Amino acid sequence: MHAIDIIPRGPVAAELLFYQPPKDGSAPYDYVGKAPDGDVQQNFSEAPKTVEIDDIRGREEGFNIDADGFQAISDDIHGDSPVVDFLDEESIKSKYYAEVKELIRQQIPCVTKVTIFDHTIRRSAPGAKRGPVTAVHVDQTARSGPWRVELHDHDDAQELLKGRVRIINVWRPLNGPVRGFHLAIASRKTVAIDDLVPVEHRYPDRIGETAAVRHNPNQQFYYWSGMANDERLFIKCYDSNDGEGPQGVPHAAFIDSRATEKERYRESIEVRTIVYGG
Repeated sequence: MHAIDIIPRGPVAAELLFYQPPKDGSAPYDYVGKAPDGDVQQNFSEAPKTVEIDDIRGREEGFNIDADGFQAISDDIHGDSPVVDFLDEESIKSKYYAEVKELIRQQIPCVTKVTIFDHTIRRSAPGAKRGPVTAVHVDQTARSGPWRVELHDHDDAQELLKGRVRIINVWRPLNGPVRGFHLAIASRKTVAIDDLVPVEHRYPDRIGETAAVRHNPNQQFYYWSGMANDERLFIKCYDSNDGEGPQGVPHAAFIDSRATEKERYRESIEVRTIVYGG
């Protein structure tokens, strides 16, 4: 077991991958699943940029979901978690989903409904099914947020869309404390709307949209050092109240050069929710 005092803390410089447009000037897209014969999986690229990433440990209360687009939730706030088998899909859905819904209702005022539409477990081991994403991105856009409501709450979508709608990811490690493969999030206050580039997300049966992110030196990224299994991050991906500004926050995984190779292994789960009201 590691002593707590050797967990890397404080600001760190690290590489993140930022959007580079298609060379032919076309609109960016990627495929979810195999691309059709004769087409590329993704028609745009990413380039690394070293950025300074600040640590919120010890000042977590200074950041909130509305102003910054992310929020840190500690164990003394959300209480004990049920025993969940994170290798079993049904255990996650029957036990952890309920915890996530309750946590959102505790932390976000005036919520009228929470819909969970999926989750992803990521492991940084070579060959893992889903690894951490090192390209800076936003999971939704101003267009795709309402599409998600139509897709997952179809029967009540028109009424629900009359009120406030937020899409919030709830992120936690499964093998914390995290030492070498953190999650970086840019404060919404430092992101310009022009930094975000809509990307057509081509599923086998439908079209979605995410946002790639251009590098801008005004962007300020943060991470939560040594995140433990009983800590949670809320990450806002869409907010119907945010008008012409960024409706979600850029985020990406990054490798901490201060950690050993072994310490860079990470397991995490993110649960994606639609939050109504507030």
